[in-house]
Amino acid sequence: MQVEGLSINLATIREQCGFGQAVDLCLKHGITRIAPWREQVAKVGLAEAVRIVKSNGLKLTGLCRGGFFPAENEAGWQRNLDDNRRAIDEAAALGADCLVLVVGGLPGSSKDIGAARQMVSDGIAAVSPHAEAAGMPLAIEPLHPMYAADRACVNTLAHALDMCEQLGENVGVAIDVYHVWWDPDLANQIARAGQMKRIFAHHICDWLVPTKDMLTDRGMMGDGVIDLKGIRRMIEKAGFLGAQEVEIFSAENWWKRPADEVIATCVERYHSCCQA
Repeated sequence: MQVEGLSINLATIREQCGFGQAVDLCLKHGITRIAPWREQVAKVGLAEAVRIVKSNGLKLTGLCRGGFFPAENEAGWQRNLDDNRRAIDEAAALGADCLVLVVGGLPGSSKDIGAARQMVSDGIAAVSPHAEAAGMPLAIEPLHPMYAADRACVNTLAHALDMCEQLGENVGVAIDVYHVWWDPDLANQIARAGQMKRIFAHHICDWLVPTKDMLTDRGMMGDGVIDLKGIRRMIEKAGFLGAQEVEIFSAENWWKRPADEVIATCVERYHSCCQA
């Protein structure tokens, strides 16, 4: 039976499965929405990935990821822009709802986070015409402040939405609960995102206490402290009724379990912990 409203980000079982295997497993559990990573697509080839998606009637809630705009020099800057244009083309070929942007942090030995944030804004502006021509929405994913230096210097939903206001209607946000649950202004900013019609994706997992690794110790829904139902209510009230996309990096737990068990648990926890 098809599971409505649930998407699996394929990073959740990336250590156990390749692209085709992961798709087969999702279909076995009634899941027809996925979000692959570009390296997973590259391993099978874009043409084969497109064939798998189309032949199985799959829908991509997003492609991960574009971004990482800041660079130390002009040559690096141009390489980053070119890579984002390729990512846009890949997302369009796969029929993704959006290209998720993990925007990048401080380049090289820089300590100028303001300059890095300007490069992010300038970079998105530079590739936006290509995205619009391809019909591909760009979703800025604000990351938890612990990633400000190395992964994303956009760290609050408010900051991401400020950028969206400057960059046009084709640029919105991916709201990942792992990164924003702590924000005291979250309710207001989700409402603002809804008014702007800029919620393009909703990612779910849980925040464990303690968290043993800031990148690869995300929790399965229900195992941590995030009010998943409460945040989903805010998001639905703001007008976004799209799928909830499970994205779990878990080097010492879920990546070590059988993939079938992981997906079955995602389905069970989606029903018990995540529906508003």
